[in-house]
Amino acid sequence: MPNERLRAVMAAGGWTYASLAAKTEVDPKSIERWVNLGRTPRRATALLAAETLGEDVHALWPALRQPRAARAVSPELVALYDQRADIPVSAFADLLAQAQERIDVLVYAAVFLHEAYPRLNDLLRERAAEGCTIRIALGDADSEIVQARGQEERFGHGIESRCRLALMHYSPLIGTPGIEVRTHETTLYNSLYRADDQLLVNAHIWGVNAYGAPVWHLRRSGDGGMFDTYAESFNAVWATAKPVQQEG
Repeated sequence: MPNERLRAVMAAGGWTYASLAAKTEVDPKSIERWVNLGRTPRRATALLAAETLGEDVHALWPALRQPRAARAVSPELVALYDQRADIPVSAFADLLAQAQERIDVLVYAAVFLHEAYPRLNDLLRERAAEGCTIRIALGDADSEIVQARGQEERFGHGIESRCRLALMHYSPLIGTPGIEVRTHETTLYNSLYRADDQLLVNAHIWGVNAYGAPVWHLRRSGDGGMFDTYAESFNAVWATAKPVQQEG
């Protein structure tokens, strides 16, 4: 059944399939299906579209009022660890070594990787040489947001030095084809370690150091799942992050 409310709102605002698609970062054919077939987009996309149109999301898509049935276990959840310290660093290295297309790392510092696995840069160079796109996002040591996290995790000014140390570890990779390093100033709710369709998510808990917080291992199983939510979050941070230039 067509979504006549959406059609009317778009017409009143002068929106075309293409213009709304550009704002919501979807294909124009998706917008057409929303209107003509009454399809309901993912909640995050629907919220963005409704905000763009200046309309209530539930007025446009009443189905989003319906709560989804809770699942005992997500089909994307491979494993859940009580704390990051329970995972050997070799598990992180093995995950990254399996990547064929993409490696994404979003952290403030995560210096434990280089300290416990000195070959990390070599591994990343090898993956890049094989065609992997590698994006490393580190915390900006001069950011007030990053410094506040240090206070919350009881590191004090230590987090700033760890961010600088992390940048020092990754700096030899700057300029390597296929590898880009950026610094970000965002509030980090999770650290992310992605290799293609697998992802380790290290939660951040107020007053708890990252190594003492839980980690869940996800494997993507289709569109719109937990994996995609975290992947989109990485992309949003990456878009605001500043590229680190090669010195000299």
